[in-house]
Amino acid sequence: MPEPAGAHDQLTARLAGHTRAFEKLFAEYFDSLGASLDTPSFSRFTPECLHLLRELSLRGGKRIRVVILHEAARLVTDAPVPGLRQAALSLELLHSHGLIHDDLIDDSPTRRGGPSTYYAYRERFPGRPRTALGLTVLAGDLALALSMRVLLDAEVAPPVRQAMIEAQTRAAAETLLGQIADLERDVAGGLPDTEVVDEVADYKSARYSLLAPLRLGLLAAGAGPDPCEEELSRYARLVGICAQMRDDYLDLFGDGEVMGKPTGTDIRDGKRNYVVTALLSSLDDLGGAERALLTKALGDPACTAGTVARIREIAEACGAAGRLRASMRERAEQAAEVAEGWRRRRRGEAVAFFERLPYWSIERAH
Repeated sequence: MPEPAGAHDQLTARLAGHTRAFEKLFAEYFDSLGASLDTPSFSRFTPECLHLLRELSLRGGKRIRVVILHEAARLVTDAPVPGLRQAALSLELLHSHGLIHDDLIDDSPTRRGGPSTYYAYRERFPGRPRTALGLTVLAGDLALALSMRVLLDAEVAPPVRQAMIEAQTRAAAETLLGQIADLERDVAGGLPDTEVVDEVADYKSARYSLLAPLRLGLLAAGAGPDPCEEELSRYARLVGICAQMRDDYLDLFGDGEVMGKPTGTDIRDGKRNYVVTALLSSLDDLGGAERALLTKALGDPACTAGTVARIREIAEACGAAGRLRASMRERAEQAAEVAEGWRRRRRGEAVAFFERLPYWSIERAH
């Protein structure tokens, strides 16, 4: 299914509109959090933790989960839908939790153009590494707890509120399982099967970034997702895999300044992601010097920017990059076809958004 002309620009404009509205809501939430959260009166660490959480959360991001949430509700109705404000806050707080813990696990110094929470604490406590580590874990845990807490105030009927909390709790648990599987895949080494890489992407990313906002939007709009759960899951998995492929691709081929974090980190960490797997599967087609360079670079924290640039050239020359781009496009087309099938029972304008979303996910620059 070809992408409609001008679809990327239309979707980008829609993203921008939702993002502007949400940024204001998110700032208001953090401004009111100090008064609504019962914190120890003597503690100085608690306000600092909330400040770091606020700063990371408001520093940017695509807010794609917020957009999917609202567009999922529009599949049912174009009228205002109560509960979406709290659901949007919950989704982004869960995402902040993931970012904080990801940066700790990956030892990442930057996020969204600023210091990661872990490195902010390392600078705050230069002589107390365990304190910095512990506070980072707790900051992520606090974000997770707040993401569930905010749903308790959702302006919906109690059964709907309960269903939304259950959906978000399930997404959070599956994301953690995905993170565990991600570490297991990389520790195992070697060349993982495509199915393994896909399943990690599904659990670690697709289920909370796509399936959860789809479920929450439909629930808030009064249309539970159960009758079409299989279609929703298939769509979310395909788009989530596309998005993860693009993230992995940008880690090697992207612009660090645009993304707000350095490139080549997955090479240095030795991650068996989509790009690295594509490269490893091409080893037999490479010359001896190229194989040696790639093998030495994988998992080498001291891998230089020059070596990363050379790996980019190798990936293009051996066809690994081209195969990955083709695979992204194929998954995007499959996802768009799934969404097209929703036109029989959902509002056409909202369906069009979900038809375009897979293509946007493989064209974005960050």
